[in-house]
Amino acid sequence: MLSPKSILLHLDSSPQAEQRIRMARHVAEVFNAQVTALYCITTALLRYPFALEGAATALSMMDELDKEAKKSAQAMFEKACAGSSRLKWSESKNATGATWEFIRRAFYADLLILGQQEEGHFLNEELPFDFLTNVLIQSGRPALIVPYVGFNNPVAQTILLAWKPTREAARAVSAALPWLYQAKNVHLVCYGTEPKLPLGALSVFLKAHGISAILHQGGSDSVHAGEHLLSLAADVQADLLVMGCYGHTRARQWVFGGVSHSVLRAMTVPVLMVH
Repeated sequence: MLSPKSILLHLDSSPQAEQRIRMARHVAEVFNAQVTALYCITTALLRYPFALEGAATALSMMDELDKEAKKSAQAMFEKACAGSSRLKWSESKNATGATWEFIRRAFYADLLILGQQEEGHFLNEELPFDFLTNVLIQSGRPALIVPYVGFNNPVAQTILLAWKPTREAARAVSAALPWLYQAKNVHLVCYGTEPKLPLGALSVFLKAHGISAILHQGGSDSVHAGEHLLSLAADVQADLLVMGCYGHTRARQWVFGGVSHSVLRAMTVPVLMVH
């Protein structure tokens, strides 16, 4: 895969957005890319529809909440950009569909930069609870997800690649190649009853690209694979985890598979995911 040149960054007014801006700037500088920072949230009126039944004062308050949120996000963006010409501000024009607007714009980006949604945090109200799920699965674009605890080290010095012989994992490997070329250490892990064969095949593929890797057999316990994967990432001091994203529809909602869900819930390291 060619290095990402067009990056779409999701912005809201949460404090964690600053980490995503820093990540986007870092990636843009590494790959000589341009970043469109799209401020995209669900309006206060849609979050609190009871205001429709109230007086004009209530409607005015909802409008003021939106203005203050955008003002906060813009100030954060300008501070974190520090004058970089690689990042530009953009706003969603679709007030009724934050998710769809971002997905529509994602089709024209090489890479998405998203934030992990912290369970139970009040600022999550700015987005639908399934925003991350829908963007990952419906856009089909590679996404670099920044944990809400942030990141400290430069990304992709040590990479852990979670492998299984599937379309999603294969696409994740292709998306990760620009990072893998530059990494100092690459680790591969595979889960299942016979992980040695697919690990060996992937190792041969990477060697053809000039990439050497350390192999880890993750075992056959698929129930706790997500927890083990995050533990292994900590053990090898990985600063980037690469994996396929697995999901399916249920009752008109996108639902992640067990490993994907576990990683996105408890991740403390940036994750590059592709559906």
